[in-house]
Amino acid sequence: MTARRSYSSYNDGCASAHALDLIGERWTLIVVRELLLGPKRFAELQRDVAGIGPAVLSTRLRELEARGIATRRTLPAPARVDVYELTEWGRRLEAVNAALSAWAVGSPDLPWEADMSPDTLVLAMRAHARPEGRADHDAEKEGVRVSLHLRDSRREGAEAVTYSALVSAERSVVEKVPEPPAPAAEVHATTAEWKAWILGGRPVTELAGLRITGSEQAVARLIAATRFERP
Repeated sequence: MTARRSYSSYNDGCASAHALDLIGERWTLIVVRELLLGPKRFAELQRDVAGIGPAVLSTRLRELEARGIATRRTLPAPARVDVYELTEWGRRLEAVNAALSAWAVGSPDLPWEADMSPDTLVLAMRAHARPEGRADHDAEKEGVRVSLHLRDSRREGAEAVTYSALVSAERSVVEKVPEPPAPAAEVHATTAEWKAWILGGRPVTELAGLRITGSEQAVARLIAATRFERP
């Protein structure tokens, strides 16, 4: 197979053209997307990037390493397994991912009913997360924490992935952390159910599998701070 020529080989000095040389190959940015919230093993990437084959995934990871976007390291004992993670420069691609997402929602062909991986859904929340605004009470300034436990509805029997969300007057963030702080509420849902609520605007009463423990007000604050209203 003939290698694709770079844009620079055509004497194109545009930085955005160079960016496409770096991440413009099929699957590359999707692999990057699945690494934005933290390192993953090869098998985890193949599981989360639906449709990619092992040979293509290996090639894309090698290219990302060679270009300084990702790196591979071995976890210490007792794990002793290799994981892939983005470099500091590579993590800056979250802004690119968010900008592409914001642009693509204007497409009449966007597959609103299609599913998403847990990380992808949380990245969508992060892309349009906003602070609650001015707070008059110290408790509101400090904000509330909500734990999200999302199961990939594309795979039967998938284990839940846990995220910690903080909603406050100054910021709203959702992160994947090993040991989440004690939350005011917890949400257990499949990605299809959570997407229907956070991106599709469906009433929670219609989502039979979604379960909330703790403060429903805290969950309502998270929804208000991260929900995307479908055009």
